[in-house]
Amino acid sequence: MPTDAKRKMIDLLAEKVKASQAIYIVEYRGLTVSKATAVRKSVRASEGEIKIAKNTFVRIALSESGLPEARDIDFGPNAYVFAYKDPAATAKALRDFSKEKGNEALVIKGGIMGGKVISAADVIALADLPPREVLLAQLLGVMNGPIRSFVTVLSGPARGLVTALSQIAEQKEKAA
Repeated sequence: MPTDAKRKMIDLLAEKVKASQAIYIVEYRGLTVSKATAVRKSVRASEGEIKIAKNTFVRIALSESGLPEARDIDFGPNAYVFAYKDPAATAKALRDFSKEKGNEALVIKGGIMGGKVISAADVIALADLPPREVLLAQLLGVMNGPIRSFVTVLSGPARGLVTALSQIAEQKEKAA
């Protein structure tokens, strides 16, 4: 039976798990305090949060929230990154930070998204996606494409009639 302090920590983690759209697991061993602060700031800018907690507490919070445990990747000292708004933006912040020279100590191990455990490669693939606004604009463009083509086809006969009448009018002006 966990003590009151441990129970409060588990409840706090469970709230974060329920509020997040994705949870990424990263290894932070070897990061300096200034680099850890920089990665926290980067993740916070993408509307995420980094929390360092015992793996056991996170496992309990995940099981209480109905999500799978990531036992294959949650060994060792881990930081848990909660993506509250845009999971791709938070993944991108982590990937970009870990790619910078001197930040190799931050290792993306995987995560949990959509009720499933995802690998580090999946997190990187998610980070490579364009921002949400760009994806929505592309979707809107694809949806508008057939409508735009339909309008063009419908306006073709009217445009042809106007062109023909215009040419007839020009011919009458030249003849007169």
